Amino acid sequence: MVAIATIGLTNPVTDGDMSQIKIEKLTQKQEALIPVYPEKWRRIALSTEAIDPQKSSNAIKAAYELIGYQEPEIIICDSPYAASYATVNQNGRELGSELGSLLVNQLYSQVVNQLENQLWSQLWNQLWNQLHSQLDSQLESQLYSQLDCQQVSILYCCISPEYLACYSSLFDFCISVLNCTCEPKIWQIFQSLAFDCGWIFTLEKTCYVCDRPRILSFDNQQRLHAEGQPAIQYADGFSVYAYHGVTLPEKYGQLHPNQWQVQWILEEKNAELRRVLIQGIGYARICQELPAT
Repeated sequence: MVAIATIGLTNPVTDGDMSQIKIEKLTQKQEALIPVYPEKWRRIALSTEAIDPQKSSNAIKAAYELIGYQEPEIIICDSPYAASYATVNQNGRELGSELGSLLVNQLYSQVVNQLENQLWSQLWNQLWNQLHSQLDSQLESQLYSQLDCQQVSILYCCISPEYLACYSSLFDFCISVLNCTCEPKIWQIFQSLAFDCGWIFTLEKTCYVCDRPRILSFDNQQRLHAEGQPAIQYADGFSVYAYHGVTLPEKYGQLHPNQWQVQWILEEKNAELRRVLIQGIGYARICQELPAT
């Protein structure tokens, strides 16, 4: 059983005749549980299990209803690449951006407003850093690596599993460990979007929900990494190649570093990719194969 947090009275904030009591600090047992929640939600965000279309549809319908929109047509896509192009082709980028922001802000603000009022600001900031920001920094590069530069603007009209996981880690800890109260319906919708959907691209009358990737590969520092094969691959074949967290063009990524050509180092204009090529090829082979000057 989770220990009760130490609490203290702030300057009384009244709600009717009741003064609000805020949690001031954590017990040792609660502190020890902090690492559990980022890891829990990281696993959920990076799941490779196929989504259940019916559960995904139910989650989207509930979310749209929450912000006062009619039930959209829900289209399941094999990858964020496919969904992003479908979104652009509908000329819905600007509208999608507004609706995506509205959906996120409604869900986020309604949960945060309820939880934040139950914690002292210093504790809230501490938990934000430990449960949200840390996970966010781990997942951010994985989010952006899945779309090319021309598609990054589409991210503003989408909700990613990584985004939902970062907030859910914080919310889950506050609700499950600190016994903070939150309207169950809102928290359930938030969880359903995280559990039952991949990437979500929102338009007014249409919502694209992406299936999860079939392959996700990482190095021992939890950076996207694979050698000679995709680090991320979806059911439609859309793939992302990466080497220790650096996204690679297909030309490099589809070959094992043992097959990389020394000449590529001289031809590559991107400094970070040159560094990766040097690291993967190794100085011994570079010295052996480069002509002496």
